[in-house]
Amino acid sequence: MSSDLQWLLLKNHNSFLVKRVPEGPIFSTEPGNLRNIHSHKYSGLGNSKTISIQEVNGSIRVTTHKPSASIHKVKSAKHSTILRRNNGPRRSAGIISAHARQGYRPDLRTSALARVSALAAVARGPKPEAQKKSRATKKAEGKKAATA
Repeated sequence: MSSDLQWLLLKNHNSFLVKRVPEGPIFSTEPGNLRNIHSHKYSGLGNSKTISIQEVNGSIRVTTHKPSASIHKVKSAKHSTILRRNNGPRRSAGIISAHARQGYRPDLRTSALARVSALAAVARGPKPEAQKKSRATKKAEGKKAATA
C-alpha cells in the first residue's frame, strides 16, 4: 500500500490524535513523529521511511525503518543506534546527518537534530548555580587596597 493511501486512511481516524483547541493546531503522539505535528511529512505511521528518536534509560535511541523490509518481519525491519549520555553534540549531529547524507529522509534532518538536542539537554540536567558574591565585599576590598 502506498504511503499516500495510508495517510488518507489514517489522517482523520487514529488513536494518536491530540485535539486540544477546536480551532487550534492538531498534534500527534505517534511513534516516529519527530515534531508531534499531525501532517503527512512528519507521520510515523503513514510513511515507509521513518526516524524515531526516544530517550531510553538515560541514553538516546535513534531507530530507522528499512523501507524494503517485509511487513511480516517487524523486528528485522528496524535499525537502532544508541547515543550514550556522554556523547557530545557533534557525535549526535554526525549520526543524525549520516542518515540524511545517505538519502534517508533528508527533509527531516533539522527536526531530528532538534529532537536529539532537546533530549540530550534533558539528560544532562541543569547546570549547577555558581555562588553569588556580594558586591559590598568587593567595594570594601577596593577601598582597603586604595588606602594602603
